[in-house]
Amino acid sequence: MSKSVSILVGLLLGLIFGASLSYSGSSALQGARVLTEPLGLMWINAIRMTVIPLLVALLVTSIAGRKETGLVAKVGIQTFGLFFFLVAVSGLTALVVAPYLLQSISISPDAAEALITSEAPNSERFQNLPNFKDWLVSLIPVNPIAAAAEGSLLSLMIFTGLFSLALSSLPIEAKDNVIAFFVGIKEAMLVLIGWVMALAPIGVFSLVFSFSSAVGVSAIAALSSFVFIAVCLVLLITGFLYPIAVMGGGVSLKQFTFSCLPAQVVGFSTRSSVAALPATYNATKALGISADLSGVVLPLAVAFLKYATPLARTTGAYFIAVLYGIDLTFYLLFILAASISLLSFYTPGIPSASLLIMTPIFVSLGLPVEGIGILIGVDFIIDMFLTMSNVTANIATVTVMSRRDNSDV
Repeated sequence: MSKSVSILVGLLLGLIFGASLSYSGSSALQGARVLTEPLGLMWINAIRMTVIPLLVALLVTSIAGRKETGLVAKVGIQTFGLFFFLVAVSGLTALVVAPYLLQSISISPDAAEALITSEAPNSERFQNLPNFKDWLVSLIPVNPIAAAAEGSLLSLMIFTGLFSLALSSLPIEAKDNVIAFFVGIKEAMLVLIGWVMALAPIGVFSLVFSFSSAVGVSAIAALSSFVFIAVCLVLLITGFLYPIAVMGGGVSLKQFTFSCLPAQVVGFSTRSSVAALPATYNATKALGISADLSGVVLPLAVAFLKYATPLARTTGAYFIAVLYGIDLTFYLLFILAASISLLSFYTPGIPSASLLIMTPIFVSLGLPVEGIGILIGVDFIIDMFLTMSNVTANIATVTVMSRRDNSDV
């Protein structure tokens, strides 16, 4: 059995057994959840401990190791152009398709109130999200070591990028030893990642089993139509990535599909593009993409590109408008989709964070902020598919850029 298939089997078994526990209430299965939950969390921690060293090593070796720093800047500019194109596709899909699909959805006030009340504690973790000014200032880290320790990915990347450019300007004898040091770190991290990913079927099973058994499906019964529509739309734009990768990157559909699968499963189960980074990097290796290019494009994609966020969050915001009987004109819908698309670049890399970033948009458009509580109540399902789509977009971006990079060499 291949690694991709074994990871997928672990995911499906975790969902099946977790759902069985949720319905049965068996004390024996409850005991199984207590045992499996730490295994899943330990596996996630094992993935996360490789992310910061791998990101830094990839950036340093990819930028400082290049003979032409101007080519690095060109790749970065082209990458951001592709980011804006993909995010625009996501936002336009929500603007054109979502309103027509959501018109018929309704929910009783009692069900809405119950969801808001039951999910209110989950929003506490977002109360300390920075405002835009503080976020902008924090991009230049006062202490790069502290930024690494706190997992401040954007700040750390900016410092590492500037450090790499400075390193590349030094004489060869001065920079070679430093680059060799980071090459060693990169290779060691790749070996460690291989060990961790060998345990992926067990880790994915444990994580999904404990998650699905604890949450169940009863909390989303009243909102199942909205969840179904949102998930289908996310899958729709995810499917759009495949022809982009095939035609833009010059790879076969079969090769791209099977290379993406392990990273997609990790993103789906963890709800974190950052946690899926090691598997995403392995996917680019399987596609034959150079480590130098992946080292530049992948960190940018993980930090900035939230491909499915505009679609999922615009659909959610429009659902709240329908729910509360608020009529949004096409102009307001356009403002909604455009605002969420732009804010997606600012969204922190934690599960469901983009929902609370929407608060100022809700206020400016006259939508009830309380509606975000409803969206949080069912977001654990949507966010799984959203993250899987974002991970696929990261791989597709690197694939497309690999062809452009080769044409420039």
